[in-house]
Amino acid sequence: MSDTAPDYFKPEGGIFLATLLIVRDIDRSREYYERVFGATCVHESAPLIMRFHNSYIIINVEGGPTDDKPTVQAKAPVDSNTLSCAMNVRVTDIRALYTEWKSRGAEFLTEPKDHGTEIRCYLRDPDGYLVEIGQGL
Repeated sequence: MSDTAPDYFKPEGGIFLATLLIVRDIDRSREYYERVFGATCVHESAPLIMRFHNSYIIINVEGGPTDDKPTVQAKAPVDSNTLSCAMNVRVTDIRALYTEWKSRGAEFLTEPKDHGTEIRCYLRDPDGYLVEIGQGL
């Protein structure tokens, strides 16, 4: 897999998957994902688009219905202890990443735990989104 992200506005092969996060404060989220994840901003205005290795994190604020989703409210998680969606980051050296991101201010729920087929740990972003970090064995 390439470490180069596709062009967000012209996906190679016609398609790729990105993660949308609804947040309370775009600036706070941008600072967090830049500082902890090392993500880079590729689109400044709402929505904010951050490149993270070979994918993107799209960050937008809470809001009401729009013409293309007329009954949907966009809200950040109310309760960070109830899981409905999580980013899943797969790495080749979880212990090195754990140490690096912890030094950048990430607050992990636990250290990496061995589960037989994978080692994994979790952290939360400023809005309570759960992020799984995993390494296959």
